Amino acid sequence: MSEKNLPSILVVDDEVRALESIKRLLGDQFETFTATNTDQAMKILEQQWIQVLLCDQRMPGMTGVEFAEKIRYEYPNVIRMIVSGFTDANDIINAVNKGGIYQFITKPWHPDELITTLNNAVELFRLQRENEQLAVELKLMPDTLEEALIEKRRALKAKYDWNDSIVRDPQSPMNEVCNLVRQVAPYDVNVILLGESGTGKELFARALHYNSLRQNKPFVVENCGALPDQYLESELFGHKRGAFVGANEDRVGLFERANQGTIFLDEICETSAAFQLKLLRVLEAGEVRPLGSNRPRPIDVRVIATTNRSLDQDLKEGRFRKDLYFRLATFKIEIPPLRERVCDIPPLAIALLNEAMDALGKKVNGISEEALQCFESYFWPGNVRELQNQIRRMLVLAQDDYLGSNLISPEILHATPVEDSEDMDVLISTQGGLKDRVDALEARILKEALIRLRWNKSATAQELGLSRVGLRSKMQRFGLKQNDNIEPLEEGAPNGT
Repeated sequence: MSEKNLPSILVVDDEVRALESIKRLLGDQFETFTATNTDQAMKILEQQWIQVLLCDQRMPGMTGVEFAEKIRYEYPNVIRMIVSGFTDANDIINAVNKGGIYQFITKPWHPDELITTLNNAVELFRLQRENEQLAVELKLMPDTLEEALIEKRRALKAKYDWNDSIVRDPQSPMNEVCNLVRQVAPYDVNVILLGESGTGKELFARALHYNSLRQNKPFVVENCGALPDQYLESELFGHKRGAFVGANEDRVGLFERANQGTIFLDEICETSAAFQLKLLRVLEAGEVRPLGSNRPRPIDVRVIATTNRSLDQDLKEGRFRKDLYFRLATFKIEIPPLRERVCDIPPLAIALLNEAMDALGKKVNGISEEALQCFESYFWPGNVRELQNQIRRMLVLAQDDYLGSNLISPEILHATPVEDSEDMDVLISTQGGLKDRVDALEARILKEALIRLRWNKSATAQELGLSRVGLRSKMQRFGLKQNDNIEPLEEGAPNGT
Protein backbone atom coordinates (compact mmCIF):
# COMPACT_ATOMS: atom_id res chain seq x y z
CA MET A 1 0.00 0.00 0.00
CA SER A 2 1.03 3.57 -0.61
CA GLU A 3 1.54 6.21 2.07
CA LYS A 4 -2.10 7.23 1.55
CA ASN A 5 -3.14 3.63 2.07
CA LEU A 6 -4.71 3.59 -1.41
CA PRO A 7 -4.16 1.01 -4.14
CA SER A 8 -1.28 2.14 -6.36
CA ILE A 9 -1.74 2.17 -10.16
CA LEU A 10 0.90 2.88 -12.83
CA VAL A 11 -0.55 4.14 -16.12
CA VAL A 12 1.76 4.14 -19.16
CA ASP A 13 0.68 5.88 -22.38
CA ASP A 14 2.55 8.04 -24.88
CA GLU A 15 -0.49 10.34 -25.17
CA VAL A 16 -0.45 12.90 -22.37
CA ARG A 17 -4.14 13.70 -22.71
CA ALA A 18 -5.03 10.03 -22.25
CA LEU A 19 -2.93 9.93 -19.08
CA GLU A 20 -4.64 13.04 -17.71
CA SER A 21 -8.07 11.63 -18.53
CA ILE A 22 -7.41 8.35 -16.68
CA LYS A 23 -5.85 10.13 -13.70
CA ARG A 24 -8.93 12.35 -13.33
CA LEU A 25 -11.17 9.29 -13.59
CA LEU A 26 -9.33 7.39 -10.90
CA GLY A 27 -9.39 10.43 -8.62
CA ASP A 28 -9.19 9.67 -4.90
CA GLN A 29 -9.88 5.94 -5.23
CA PHE A 30 -6.32 5.11 -6.31
CA GLU A 31 -2.88 6.57 -5.99
CA THR A 32 -2.08 7.03 -9.65
CA PHE A 33 1.43 7.27 -11.15
CA THR A 34 1.84 8.12 -14.84
CA ALA A 35 4.58 7.66 -17.43
CA THR A 36 4.74 8.57 -21.12
CA ASN A 37 7.32 5.88 -21.97
CA THR A 38 8.69 2.64 -20.63
CA ASP A 39 11.90 4.19 -19.29
CA GLN A 40 9.91 6.49 -17.00
CA ALA A 41 7.71 3.57 -16.06
CA MET A 42 10.75 1.47 -15.04
CA LYS A 43 12.00 4.24 -12.76
CA ILE A 44 8.60 4.48 -11.09
CA LEU A 45 8.54 0.70 -10.60
CA GLU A 46 11.96 0.91 -8.98
CA GLN A 47 10.90 3.65 -6.58
CA GLN A 48 7.25 2.90 -5.80
CA TRP A 49 5.31 -0.14 -4.62
CA ILE A 50 3.02 -0.62 -7.62
CA GLN A 51 0.13 -3.04 -7.49
CA VAL A 52 -1.41 -2.68 -10.97
CA LEU A 53 0.12 -1.70 -14.36
CA LEU A 54 -2.21 -0.23 -16.98
CA CYS A 55 -0.21 0.08 -20.20
CA ASP A 56 -1.11 1.17 -23.70
CA GLN A 57 -0.23 -1.40 -26.37
CA ARG A 58 0.89 0.79 -29.25
CA MET A 59 3.79 3.00 -28.13
CA PRO A 60 7.05 4.04 -29.80
CA GLY A 61 10.05 1.84 -29.06
CA MET A 62 8.38 -0.93 -27.05
CA THR A 63 4.84 -2.25 -27.12
CA GLY A 64 2.77 -2.71 -24.01
CA VAL A 65 3.01 -6.51 -24.25
CA GLU A 66 6.80 -6.34 -24.61
CA PHE A 67 7.02 -4.08 -21.57
CA ALA A 68 4.72 -6.41 -19.59
CA GLU A 69 6.92 -9.33 -20.59
CA LYS A 70 10.01 -7.43 -19.42
CA ILE A 71 8.69 -6.61 -15.98
CA ARG A 72 7.01 -9.99 -15.55
CA TYR A 73 10.18 -11.52 -14.09
CA GLU A 74 11.49 -8.42 -12.31
CA TYR A 75 8.18 -7.49 -10.68
CA PRO A 76 6.11 -10.66 -10.83
CA ASN A 77 3.56 -9.50 -8.25
CA VAL A 78 2.38 -6.52 -10.32
CA ILE A 79 -0.96 -7.19 -12.01
CA ARG A 80 -0.46 -6.35 -15.69
CA MET A 81 -3.22 -4.99 -17.98
CA ILE A 82 -3.05 -3.78 -21.61
CA VAL A 83 -5.16 -1.07 -23.23
CA SER A 84 -5.45 -1.12 -27.02
CA GLY A 85 -7.63 0.35 -29.73
CA PHE A 86 -7.04 -2.75 -31.80
CA THR A 87 -8.71 -6.08 -31.06
CA ASP A 88 -6.46 -8.31 -33.11
CA ALA A 89 -6.73 -11.89 -31.82
CA ASN A 90 -3.00 -12.43 -32.21
CA ASP A 91 -2.31 -9.41 -29.99
CA ILE A 92 -4.56 -10.81 -27.28
CA ILE A 93 -3.02 -14.29 -27.44
CA ASN A 94 0.46 -12.80 -27.48
CA ALA A 95 -0.39 -10.59 -24.49
CA VAL A 96 -1.63 -13.53 -22.44
CA ASN A 97 1.19 -15.92 -23.32
CA LYS A 98 4.18 -13.59 -23.22
CA GLY A 99 3.25 -10.85 -20.81
CA GLY A 100 1.08 -12.86 -18.41
CA ILE A 101 -1.64 -10.26 -18.89
CA TYR A 102 -4.54 -10.25 -16.45
CA GLN A 103 -6.91 -8.22 -18.64
CA PHE A 104 -6.92 -6.89 -22.23
CA ILE A 105 -8.97 -3.65 -22.31
CA THR A 106 -10.18 -2.29 -25.64
CA LYS A 107 -10.64 1.37 -26.51
CA PRO A 108 -12.86 3.21 -26.04
CA TRP A 109 -13.29 1.94 -22.47
CA HIS A 110 -16.23 2.73 -20.25
CA PRO A 111 -15.24 4.60 -17.07
CA ASP A 112 -17.27 2.44 -14.67
CA GLU A 113 -16.05 -0.78 -16.29
CA LEU A 114 -12.44 0.40 -16.11
CA ILE A 115 -12.73 1.22 -12.38
CA THR A 116 -14.40 -2.13 -11.72
CA THR A 117 -11.61 -3.93 -13.61
CA LEU A 118 -8.95 -2.04 -11.66
CA ASN A 119 -10.62 -2.87 -8.33
CA ASN A 120 -10.70 -6.54 -9.32
CA ALA A 121 -6.99 -6.34 -10.21
CA VAL A 122 -6.21 -4.82 -6.79
CA GLU A 123 -8.13 -7.63 -5.09
CA LEU A 124 -6.19 -10.18 -7.15
CA PHE A 125 -2.95 -8.54 -5.99
CA ARG A 126 -4.07 -8.86 -2.36
CA LEU A 127 -5.00 -12.52 -2.76
CA GLN A 128 -1.73 -13.16 -4.52
CA ARG A 129 0.19 -11.71 -1.58
CA GLU A 130 -1.81 -13.75 0.90
CA ASN A 131 -1.15 -16.91 -1.09
CA GLU A 132 2.55 -16.16 -1.13
CA GLN A 133 2.55 -15.67 2.63
CA LEU A 134 0.60 -18.90 3.04
CA ALA A 135 3.07 -20.70 0.82
CA VAL A 136 5.93 -19.45 2.98
CA GLU A 137 4.12 -20.54 6.14
CA LEU A 138 3.35 -23.94 4.65
CA LYS A 139 6.97 -24.31 3.67
CA LEU A 140 7.97 -23.57 7.26
CA MET A 141 5.14 -25.64 8.68
CA PRO A 142 6.97 -29.00 8.70
CA ASP A 143 9.72 -27.50 10.85
CA THR A 144 7.18 -25.84 13.13
CA LEU A 145 5.15 -29.02 13.45
CA GLU A 146 8.27 -31.04 14.05
CA GLU A 147 9.36 -28.67 16.82
CA ALA A 148 5.89 -28.82 18.39
CA LEU A 149 5.88 -32.59 18.12
CA ILE A 150 9.32 -32.85 19.69
CA GLU A 151 8.21 -30.58 22.54
CA LYS A 152 5.05 -32.64 23.06
CA ARG A 153 7.07 -35.84 23.16
CA ARG A 154 9.48 -34.25 25.63
CA ALA A 155 6.56 -33.23 27.84
CA LEU A 156 5.02 -36.70 27.63
CA LYS A 157 8.31 -38.35 28.50
CA ALA A 158 8.69 -36.03 31.49
CA LYS A 159 5.11 -36.68 32.59
CA TYR A 160 5.61 -40.43 32.51
CA ASP A 161 9.19 -40.51 33.69
CA TRP A 162 9.69 -43.69 35.73
CA ASN A 163 11.36 -41.71 38.50
CA ASP A 164 9.73 -38.27 38.71
CA SER A 165 6.15 -38.99 37.62
CA ILE A 166 5.53 -41.85 40.08
CA VAL A 167 4.68 -39.90 43.24
CA ARG A 168 5.99 -41.70 46.32
CA ASP A 169 7.83 -41.40 49.61
CA PRO A 170 11.64 -41.74 49.54
CA GLN A 171 11.29 -45.04 51.45
CA SER A 172 8.37 -46.29 49.38
CA PRO A 173 7.94 -49.97 48.38
CA MET A 174 7.32 -48.51 44.91
CA ASN A 175 11.02 -47.78 44.55
CA GLU A 176 11.67 -51.38 43.63
CA VAL A 177 8.88 -51.29 41.02
CA CYS A 178 10.18 -48.04 39.52
CA ASN A 179 13.69 -49.44 39.35
CA LEU A 180 12.41 -52.49 37.46
CA VAL A 181 10.46 -50.24 35.06
CA ARG A 182 13.64 -48.25 34.47
CA GLN A 183 15.56 -51.40 33.58
CA VAL A 184 12.87 -52.96 31.39
CA ALA A 185 11.59 -49.87 29.51
CA PRO A 186 14.42 -49.51 26.94
CA TYR A 187 14.21 -53.15 25.82
CA ASP A 188 11.71 -54.32 23.23
CA VAL A 189 10.03 -56.98 25.36
CA ASN A 190 6.40 -57.60 26.30
CA VAL A 191 5.34 -56.94 29.89
CA ILE A 192 2.42 -57.95 32.11
CA LEU A 193 1.48 -55.54 34.89
CA LEU A 194 -0.28 -57.07 37.89
CA GLY A 195 -2.21 -55.09 40.47
CA GLU A 196 -5.60 -54.22 41.86
CA SER A 197 -7.90 -51.75 40.11
CA GLY A 198 -6.83 -48.17 40.70
CA THR A 199 -3.17 -48.88 41.46
CA GLY A 200 -1.96 -47.01 38.38
CA LYS A 201 -1.21 -49.80 35.91
CA GLU A 202 -1.84 -47.57 32.90
CA LEU A 203 0.51 -44.95 34.33
CA PHE A 204 3.26 -47.56 34.50
CA ALA A 205 2.41 -48.79 30.99
CA ARG A 206 2.87 -45.27 29.66
CA ALA A 207 6.10 -44.94 31.63
CA LEU A 208 7.35 -48.11 29.91
CA HIS A 209 6.38 -46.74 26.49
CA TYR A 210 7.67 -43.17 26.84
CA ASN A 211 11.01 -44.40 28.14
CA SER A 212 11.46 -46.97 25.37
CA LEU A 213 12.89 -46.83 21.85
CA ARG A 214 9.29 -46.68 20.62
CA GLN A 215 8.54 -43.43 22.49
CA ASN A 216 8.02 -41.45 19.25
CA LYS A 217 5.49 -43.95 17.93
CA PRO A 218 1.82 -44.50 18.88
CA PHE A 219 0.60 -45.68 22.28
CA VAL A 220 -2.94 -47.11 22.02
CA VAL A 221 -5.20 -48.47 24.76
CA GLU A 222 -7.95 -51.09 24.78
CA ASN A 223 -9.94 -52.42 27.74
CA CYS A 224 -10.36 -56.08 26.87
CA GLY A 225 -13.02 -56.66 29.49
CA ALA A 226 -15.39 -54.04 28.12
CA LEU A 227 -16.37 -55.69 24.81
CA PRO A 228 -17.66 -59.08 23.60
CA ASP A 229 -15.33 -61.11 21.37
CA GLN A 230 -16.56 -59.95 17.95
CA TYR A 231 -16.34 -56.27 18.77
CA LEU A 232 -13.03 -56.72 20.56
CA GLU A 233 -11.61 -58.46 17.47
CA SER A 234 -12.91 -55.62 15.31
CA GLU A 235 -11.34 -53.03 17.62
CA LEU A 236 -7.97 -54.73 17.75
CA PHE A 237 -7.65 -56.41 14.34
CA GLY A 238 -9.94 -54.24 12.18
CA HIS A 239 -12.63 -55.31 9.76
CA LYS A 240 -13.76 -55.01 6.15
CA ARG A 241 -17.03 -53.49 5.15
CA GLY A 242 -19.83 -56.06 5.43
CA ALA A 243 -17.85 -58.40 7.70
CA PHE A 244 -20.75 -58.39 10.16
CA VAL A 245 -24.02 -56.58 10.77
CA GLY A 246 -23.24 -52.92 11.32
CA ALA A 247 -19.85 -53.00 9.58
CA ASN A 248 -20.69 -50.23 7.12
CA GLU A 249 -17.11 -49.27 6.29
CA ASP A 250 -13.58 -50.58 6.54
CA ARG A 251 -11.93 -50.13 9.94
CA VAL A 252 -8.24 -50.12 10.79
CA GLY A 253 -7.62 -52.05 14.00
CA LEU A 254 -5.64 -50.81 16.98
CA PHE A 255 -2.79 -53.22 16.28
CA GLU A 256 -2.22 -51.51 12.93
CA ARG A 257 -2.61 -48.06 14.45
CA ALA A 258 0.00 -48.99 17.03
CA ASN A 259 2.43 -50.28 14.41
CA GLN A 260 6.02 -49.65 15.52
CA GLY A 261 4.61 -48.42 18.84
CA THR A 262 2.97 -49.94 21.93
CA ILE A 263 -0.47 -51.43 22.50
CA PHE A 264 -1.83 -51.52 26.06
CA LEU A 265 -4.28 -54.41 26.64
CA ASP A 266 -6.05 -53.71 29.93
CA GLU A 267 -7.67 -56.59 31.86
CA ILE A 268 -6.41 -59.25 29.48
CA CYS A 269 -7.65 -62.07 31.75
CA GLU A 270 -11.27 -61.04 31.07
CA THR A 271 -11.05 -62.37 27.50
CA SER A 272 -12.45 -65.71 26.33
CA ALA A 273 -10.34 -68.73 25.45
CA ALA A 274 -11.30 -68.33 21.78
CA PHE A 275 -10.10 -64.75 21.67
CA GLN A 276 -6.91 -65.64 23.54
CA LEU A 277 -6.09 -68.15 20.79
CA LYS A 278 -6.57 -65.52 18.07
CA LEU A 279 -4.42 -63.05 19.99
CA LEU A 280 -1.74 -65.72 20.38
CA ARG A 281 -1.65 -66.26 16.60
CA VAL A 282 -1.28 -62.53 16.01
CA LEU A 283 1.67 -62.34 18.39
CA GLU A 284 3.31 -65.47 16.99
CA ALA A 285 2.92 -64.49 13.32
CA GLY A 286 3.49 -60.75 13.73
CA GLU A 287 0.48 -60.00 11.52
CA VAL A 288 -3.24 -59.33 11.79
CA ARG A 289 -6.07 -60.35 9.50
CA PRO A 290 -9.05 -57.94 9.66
CA LEU A 291 -12.47 -59.55 9.99
CA GLY A 292 -13.82 -60.31 6.51
CA SER A 293 -10.39 -60.13 4.88
CA ASN A 294 -8.17 -62.92 3.53
CA ARG A 295 -5.07 -60.76 3.40
CA PRO A 296 -2.92 -60.56 6.54
CA ARG A 297 -1.16 -57.32 7.37
CA PRO A 298 2.26 -57.25 9.07
CA ILE A 299 2.57 -55.50 12.43
CA ASP A 300 5.41 -54.59 14.76
CA VAL A 301 4.13 -53.74 18.22
CA ARG A 302 5.18 -54.03 21.82
CA VAL A 303 2.42 -55.43 24.03
CA ILE A 304 1.87 -54.34 27.61
CA ALA A 305 -0.98 -56.24 29.26
CA THR A 306 -2.57 -55.94 32.70
CA THR A 307 -4.86 -57.89 34.98
CA ASN A 308 -6.33 -57.21 38.40
CA ARG A 309 -7.07 -60.89 38.99
CA SER A 310 -4.88 -63.65 40.32
CA LEU A 311 -3.01 -64.64 37.18
CA ASP A 312 -1.52 -67.72 38.82
CA GLN A 313 -5.00 -68.91 39.76
CA ASP A 314 -6.34 -68.27 36.25
CA LEU A 315 -3.45 -70.24 34.76
CA LYS A 316 -3.93 -73.08 37.20
CA GLU A 317 -7.67 -73.34 36.52
CA GLY A 318 -7.26 -72.99 32.74
CA ARG A 319 -9.02 -69.63 32.37
CA PHE A 320 -5.93 -68.14 30.77
CA ARG A 321 -3.79 -69.89 28.16
CA LYS A 322 -0.28 -70.68 29.31
CA ASP A 323 1.16 -70.27 25.79
CA LEU A 324 -0.31 -66.76 25.57
CA TYR A 325 0.99 -66.00 29.05
CA PHE A 326 4.51 -66.97 28.02
CA ARG A 327 4.21 -64.71 24.95
CA LEU A 328 3.11 -61.75 27.03
CA ALA A 329 5.04 -62.15 30.26
CA THR A 330 8.65 -61.72 29.29
CA PHE A 331 8.57 -59.54 32.39
CA LYS A 332 5.95 -59.57 35.13
CA ILE A 333 5.75 -56.42 37.27
CA GLU A 334 3.50 -56.38 40.32
CA ILE A 335 2.24 -53.01 41.59
CA PRO A 336 1.46 -53.03 45.32
CA PRO A 337 -1.91 -51.72 46.54
CA LEU A 338 -2.08 -48.41 48.36
CA ARG A 339 -2.62 -50.08 51.76
CA GLU A 340 0.81 -51.72 51.43
CA ARG A 341 2.54 -48.40 50.89
CA VAL A 342 0.97 -46.17 53.51
CA CYS A 343 3.99 -43.87 53.49
CA ASP A 344 3.03 -42.83 49.94
CA ILE A 345 -0.42 -41.57 50.96
CA PRO A 346 0.60 -38.03 52.12
CA PRO A 347 2.66 -37.12 49.01
CA LEU A 348 0.04 -38.75 46.77
CA ALA A 349 -2.76 -36.84 48.48
CA ILE A 350 -0.94 -33.53 47.99
CA ALA A 351 -0.21 -34.29 44.32
CA LEU A 352 -3.83 -35.31 43.71
CA LEU A 353 -5.04 -32.15 45.46
CA ASN A 354 -2.91 -30.01 43.14
CA GLU A 355 -4.41 -31.82 40.14
CA ALA A 356 -7.92 -31.36 41.51
CA MET A 357 -7.41 -27.65 42.14
CA ASP A 358 -6.24 -27.17 38.54
CA ALA A 359 -9.17 -29.20 37.19
CA LEU A 360 -11.89 -27.64 39.34
CA GLY A 361 -10.51 -24.11 39.54
CA LYS A 362 -10.75 -23.99 43.33
CA LYS A 363 -7.81 -23.30 45.64
CA VAL A 364 -7.02 -24.30 49.23
CA ASN A 365 -3.78 -24.25 51.20
CA GLY A 366 -3.48 -27.99 51.74
CA ILE A 367 -4.74 -31.00 53.68
CA SER A 368 -4.91 -31.08 57.46
CA GLU A 369 -2.66 -33.45 59.45
CA GLU A 370 -5.67 -35.19 60.96
CA ALA A 371 -7.18 -35.81 57.53
CA LEU A 372 -3.91 -37.34 56.38
CA GLN A 373 -3.89 -39.56 59.47
CA CYS A 374 -7.40 -40.74 58.61
CA PHE A 375 -6.23 -41.50 55.09
CA GLU A 376 -3.32 -43.50 56.42
CA SER A 377 -5.58 -45.65 58.61
CA TYR A 378 -8.03 -46.50 55.80
CA PHE A 379 -7.87 -49.70 53.73
CA TRP A 380 -8.40 -48.03 50.29
CA PRO A 381 -9.97 -50.92 48.34
CA GLY A 382 -10.15 -48.58 45.31
CA ASN A 383 -6.51 -47.61 45.72
CA VAL A 384 -5.21 -44.36 44.16
CA ARG A 385 -8.38 -43.85 42.13
CA GLU A 386 -10.48 -43.92 45.30
CA LEU A 387 -8.10 -41.48 47.00
CA GLN A 388 -8.35 -39.18 43.98
CA ASN A 389 -12.16 -39.22 44.11
CA GLN A 390 -12.13 -38.59 47.87
CA ILE A 391 -9.90 -35.54 47.54
CA ARG A 392 -12.04 -34.09 44.76
CA ARG A 393 -15.12 -34.56 46.90
CA MET A 394 -13.45 -32.82 49.84
CA LEU A 395 -12.29 -29.94 47.66
CA VAL A 396 -15.81 -29.36 46.36
CA LEU A 397 -17.20 -29.28 49.92
CA ALA A 398 -14.35 -27.24 51.42
CA GLN A 399 -15.20 -23.88 53.01
CA ASP A 400 -11.92 -23.41 54.88
CA ASP A 401 -8.32 -22.92 53.84
CA TYR A 402 -7.48 -26.60 54.44
CA LEU A 403 -9.20 -29.88 53.63
CA GLY A 404 -10.09 -31.07 57.12
CA SER A 405 -11.05 -34.48 58.41
CA ASN A 406 -14.65 -33.30 58.79
CA LEU A 407 -14.93 -33.41 54.98
CA ILE A 408 -13.96 -37.08 54.70
CA SER A 409 -16.70 -39.46 53.56
CA PRO A 410 -18.46 -41.31 56.42
CA GLU A 411 -17.49 -44.73 55.07
CA ILE A 412 -13.83 -43.78 55.40
CA LEU A 413 -14.23 -42.23 58.84
CA HIS A 414 -16.20 -45.27 60.07
CA ALA A 415 -13.72 -47.73 58.60
CA THR A 416 -11.02 -49.42 60.62
CA PRO A 417 -7.38 -49.71 59.61
CA VAL A 418 -8.09 -53.18 58.18
CA GLU A 419 -10.94 -54.83 56.34
CA ASP A 420 -14.05 -55.67 58.35
CA SER A 421 -13.31 -59.38 58.48
CA GLU A 422 -9.81 -58.73 59.74
CA ASP A 423 -11.18 -56.28 62.31
CA MET A 424 -13.45 -59.00 63.70
CA ASP A 425 -10.44 -61.29 63.96
CA VAL A 426 -8.70 -58.65 66.04
CA LEU A 427 -11.68 -58.27 68.37
CA ILE A 428 -12.10 -62.01 68.99
CA SER A 429 -8.41 -62.87 69.07
CA THR A 430 -6.93 -64.49 72.15
CA GLN A 431 -4.32 -61.77 72.47
CA GLY A 432 -5.17 -59.04 74.98
CA GLY A 433 -7.82 -59.02 77.62
CA LEU A 434 -11.46 -58.10 77.15
CA LYS A 435 -10.92 -54.66 78.67
CA ASP A 436 -8.06 -53.86 76.26
CA ARG A 437 -10.05 -54.95 73.22
CA VAL A 438 -13.18 -53.08 74.29
CA ASP A 439 -11.08 -49.99 75.05
CA ALA A 440 -9.57 -50.10 71.57
CA LEU A 441 -13.01 -50.26 69.98
CA GLU A 442 -14.37 -47.51 72.25
CA ALA A 443 -11.44 -45.24 71.42
CA ARG A 444 -12.05 -45.76 67.71
CA ILE A 445 -15.76 -44.89 68.07
CA LEU A 446 -14.96 -41.78 70.07
CA LYS A 447 -12.35 -40.57 67.60
CA GLU A 448 -14.64 -41.10 64.60
CA ALA A 449 -17.44 -39.11 66.23
CA LEU A 450 -15.11 -36.29 67.27
CA ILE A 451 -13.64 -36.01 63.79
CA ARG A 452 -17.03 -36.10 62.09
CA LEU A 453 -18.39 -33.43 64.44
CA ARG A 454 -15.24 -31.33 64.09
CA TRP A 455 -14.26 -31.84 67.76
CA ASN A 456 -17.43 -30.22 69.04
CA LYS A 457 -17.49 -31.85 72.48
CA SER A 458 -21.08 -30.87 73.27
CA ALA A 459 -22.40 -32.39 70.03
CA THR A 460 -20.22 -35.50 70.43
CA ALA A 461 -21.28 -36.06 74.04
CA GLN A 462 -24.93 -35.65 73.07
CA GLU A 463 -24.66 -38.11 70.17
CA LEU A 464 -22.88 -40.75 72.25
CA GLY A 465 -25.05 -40.28 75.33
CA LEU A 466 -22.23 -38.97 77.49
CA SER A 467 -21.83 -35.96 79.71
CA ARG A 468 -19.25 -33.38 78.75
CA VAL A 469 -17.23 -34.33 81.80
CA GLY A 470 -17.46 -38.01 80.92
CA LEU A 471 -16.38 -37.34 77.32
CA ARG A 472 -13.43 -35.22 78.46
CA SER A 473 -12.38 -37.98 80.84
CA LYS A 474 -12.47 -40.61 78.09
CA MET A 475 -10.53 -38.36 75.72
CA GLN A 476 -7.81 -37.96 78.33
CA ARG A 477 -7.84 -41.68 79.05
CA PHE A 478 -7.42 -42.66 75.39
CA GLY A 479 -5.10 -39.79 74.54
CA LEU A 480 -7.52 -38.28 72.01
CA LYS A 481 -6.75 -34.71 71.04
CA GLN A 482 -7.28 -32.63 67.98
CA ASN A 483 -4.44 -32.49 65.48
CA ASP A 484 -5.88 -30.45 62.67
CA ASN A 485 -5.52 -27.20 60.76
CA ILE A 486 -9.31 -26.67 60.93
CA GLU A 487 -10.81 -24.56 63.66
CA PRO A 488 -13.30 -26.58 65.77
CA LEU A 489 -16.97 -25.72 65.68
CA GLU A 490 -18.15 -23.54 68.51
CA GLU A 491 -19.63 -25.48 71.39
CA GLY A 492 -23.30 -26.05 70.77
CA ALA A 493 -23.05 -25.26 67.04
CA PRO A 494 -24.59 -27.80 64.64
CA ASN A 495 -22.38 -29.99 62.51
CA GLY A 496 -21.52 -28.21 59.30
CA THR A 497 -21.18 -31.26 57.05
